[in-house]
Amino acid sequence: MPASEETGSGPVIHDHRRIDPVTGQVRGKHAASKPAGTRGAGRPAPGPEAAGTQAGGTQAGGPAEDQPEDQHDKHEERDAAATQESPEEASEMVTGQVIKDGKQAADVAAQLAERTADLQRLQAEYANYRKRVDRDRSAVQEQAIVKTLTGLIPVLDAINQAREHGELSGGFEKVADSLLAALGRLGLVTYGEKGDPFDPKIHEALSYTDSPDVAEDTCVAIMFPGYKVGDRILRPAKVAVAAPATGLDGASNEVEWPDAEEGN
Repeated sequence: MPASEETGSGPVIHDHRRIDPVTGQVRGKHAASKPAGTRGAGRPAPGPEAAGTQAGGTQAGGPAEDQPEDQHDKHEERDAAATQESPEEASEMVTGQVIKDGKQAADVAAQLAERTADLQRLQAEYANYRKRVDRDRSAVQEQAIVKTLTGLIPVLDAINQAREHGELSGGFEKVADSLLAALGRLGLVTYGEKGDPFDPKIHEALSYTDSPDVAEDTCVAIMFPGYKVGDRILRPAKVAVAAPATGLDGASNEVEWPDAEEGN
């Protein structure tokens, strides 16, 4: 046994591994000659320049072997431990992120509901606007038609009188028929026939007589026909009305005037 190996009090173990387990580098051929427990075991033998550097370091600030070999590894382990987070901290971070995401989702949902309400209100206002415009347009159109037809009523009365007297013939009759057809397409309706029950809402009584031939107030003659557009009366029919001679109780409706001689 060499004299260098007899300095230890215990057994000496030689490390013959070619790869340094600490640095991961390939060892030199003189690395395995040192015992496993000595300094520099398992490291490649220093060259002349390294030896000079070590010598200079030893002369300037003491031996270089006094520094720990795994100092770099300890720094890395300490940095890795500092970057690790505890489960509580990770849970708090996840909870905070969930709360933040939930708040953002709630804000988006509130904005969506607000925009939807605005669109619904705008759509309702537009629908009401269209209905109002359509109603106003129809009213204006009806008013214009009524005004035009009302102005033509005297012309229609003249045509009817000419027809009754037999003065409407030839080309004038065709013109009159075409005019009545055009007015009918505009909605003009002529009403009033002999024998119709008297209705003060649509008839105007020009004369009133009693007759035993009727059981109720009846139009016995049509002086001028009535005209209407839809439910709007342009002119009521002007008629002669006959009332029944007896009332509902069978009594006569005739008025008995006192005799002039008896009065004297």
